[in-house]
Amino acid sequence: MASEPQPTDLPTGDSLAAIEMALGYSFTNRDLLKHAVTHTSFAAENDDATSYERLEFLGDAVLELSTTDVIFSLLTDEPEGRMTKVRAAVVDVTTLAAVARSVGLAEVIRLGVGEARSGGADRDSILSDTMEAILGAIYMDDGFEAAHAVVKALWAPIIVSRIAAPVVSDGRSRLQELIAQRGGTVSFAYERTGPDHAAVYAATVLVDGEVAGSGSAGSKKAAAIAASDSALRRMGEAHDETSE
Repeated sequence: MASEPQPTDLPTGDSLAAIEMALGYSFTNRDLLKHAVTHTSFAAENDDATSYERLEFLGDAVLELSTTDVIFSLLTDEPEGRMTKVRAAVVDVTTLAAVARSVGLAEVIRLGVGEARSGGADRDSILSDTMEAILGAIYMDDGFEAAHAVVKALWAPIIVSRIAAPVVSDGRSRLQELIAQRGGTVSFAYERTGPDHAAVYAATVLVDGEVAGSGSAGSKKAAAIAASDSALRRMGEAHDETSE
């Protein structure tokens, strides 16, 4: 009879070296790497562990600035709206999860028993959050330039591909572009419900401080897109996914 899944602990030695090789970066402080791959479910079951949530917050900002820099340098004559669409297409949950899988993060994420049992290591939302946490950890280990170099190496081919693709937009970027053209501002508020292995995020989008739409999904980014689509429908600006 198969044994019950146990909390996933961090591999050492060759496994860590393989992650660093795939990232193209070697940590001076490997405790930061351990921190970056520690899910909240593992931290809840182990008093000496801290989840990656704060590093994820930091890494999200690093990724946005880094991809913006790459896109800005590639699209030298394009308007803000075009660059915003490209960026939205390369920092979404699906892309982040794909990058995480490409560097082997699914093999080293530390999960609690429930998450391990439910296949959390292969869930896009967890993989994408872990990837952002890794970027935050690199930033903490050696500053922005080191993290930016990793982003450029991993994301530049994706960005080039998205630029060439006929579809590079979503409802969130379309709404942000539209409101920016009108001189307004867009912001989002979130509420999370449900257990870690089946979290649901409810997003509310505010235009100039007023509620304009709402939506929910299994990740914050997807919920923001759903809320933005709702706002666009209310505004009579339904998003055409086949247009640039």
